[in-house]
Amino acid sequence: MIFPPTTCQRLIVKVGSALLVTPEGEVRRDWLTGLVADIAARVRAGQQIAIVSSGAIALGARRLGLPKGGRASLEDAQAAAATGQIALSQAWAELLHAENLTAAQMLVTLDDLEDRRRYLNAAATLGRLLGLGVVPVINENDSVATEEIRFGDNDRLAARVGQAAGANGVLLLSDVDGLYDSNPHTNPDARHIERVERIDAVSGMADGGSASGMGSGGMVSKIAAARIAVSAGAHLAIASGRIDHPLSTPARHTIFVAEKSAPARKAWLAGGLTARGAIMVDAGAARALAEGNSLLAAGATAVQGHFARGDLVTVEGPNGTIARGLSEYDSTEARALIGTRSDQQAEILGHAPRAALIHRNHLALL
Repeated sequence: MIFPPTTCQRLIVKVGSALLVTPEGEVRRDWLTGLVADIAARVRAGQQIAIVSSGAIALGARRLGLPKGGRASLEDAQAAAATGQIALSQAWAELLHAENLTAAQMLVTLDDLEDRRRYLNAAATLGRLLGLGVVPVINENDSVATEEIRFGDNDRLAARVGQAAGANGVLLLSDVDGLYDSNPHTNPDARHIERVERIDAVSGMADGGSASGMGSGGMVSKIAAARIAVSAGAHLAIASGRIDHPLSTPARHTIFVAEKSAPARKAWLAGGLTARGAIMVDAGAARALAEGNSLLAAGATAVQGHFARGDLVTVEGPNGTIARGLSEYDSTEARALIGTRSDQQAEILGHAPRAALIHRNHLALL
């Protein structure tokens, strides 16, 4: 079993178009039923799972009668995505409901996960859904994304979602069973690679495009996804989904091992940006941060500077700077919340409060 619940609390599973949709443009319901049964078993065992699902364009193209699988033009792809997303979401929701699981839909663009404020919104939504036992089903919002702001494939989207969700593992279910030292379709002697600890050593082995012609990702995109995932502290595996119950059936795969150093996002927070302000905290809050907790308003004693939500701020303890992170509030709201408990904050703000001044996933200790 790849990424068992006992060792991977939070997992992102990406499902490729070729697995989910037949060449005739229909959902492979029997196969998807088996995958959902696997997901349900893992959730019952305590694992939190989010799905990154391809297939909307392929499903919509058939319904609209579009050539080239709906990819003849950007406009065709957008129309197919808008049409197919309904069918895709319905299939996931029905099958998850049959396993007593609740599905949620999230449609994102590259801009949503690159802009700091939108990133915080997406991360907060993902975290809350997973904490509630919901299975988020995520796809790129192809109906509005332009050529310039598209991920272009859901492999990299899955890695970015894993980064936002603080996942321990990312599993790319595909029509291939991992990485080879040459193309196995043209070279019968191609050697399968089980484990990759240095991506630079294998980046030249990737081919160009999708094997099925149905999706937009090939091995190049999978290696790009692996770079994102491992630098964020998550292992990434490429495995074949062309088997029934692909999450519970042992099968050959390639795993890219996460970096042991601090995740890239933490390093970026620690030194990559100019801080816009500072939040002073008491000794108790400083100890809580050192133990890996989020910064709560109750432990804040003062706010300096003028900053917007999503801006980088420093956290100042009794003995100096102890952390840097992305503020969940602008400076005006943060000042209003100094020293308050969560049950007091809605009345002060006039709206529902966020979980913390700075969430632990967006905070780097110094």
